[in-house]
Amino acid sequence: MAKNEDKTEVRIDKWMWAVRLFKTRSLAADACKKGKVLMSGNSVKASRNIKIGDVVQIKRAPITYSFKVLALSENRMGAKLVPDFMENVTTPEQLEILEMSRYSAFGKRDRGTGRPTKKERRDLDEYMDPTDYEDDFFDFSDDEDDE
Repeated sequence: MAKNEDKTEVRIDKWMWAVRLFKTRSLAADACKKGKVLMSGNSVKASRNIKIGDVVQIKRAPITYSFKVLALSENRMGAKLVPDFMENVTTPEQLEILEMSRYSAFGKRDRGTGRPTKKERRDLDEYMDPTDYEDDFFDFSDDEDDE
């Protein structure tokens, strides 16, 4: 598949589908409708035309991904060709947020494992809300022993 060099502009929903950011074009259009696709900090409609050099931002929880348009295409392409059409320019701060969210997934259970057993629930509750210590467990009083 050759690059469409005769085109100077392409609809943003077609381009996002073509470079495999969304599985279907209708999902790309829905993301635009819901305000999850931004350019220059403003949400865009699916019919918005993009040019080479534009930066497209896509909000996917918990971060906002940024992609620079290197070439235009309206036709879906193989995954090996995608780097010729876009560059991931997501900021390191956003990627750090993504990495931290992966580590904080302690309380989540794998799909299909069912409800936790009574013992698992108690262990989880104890981890999430440790038992309160009695008031005299730590002695923070100003009384000093005279020796």
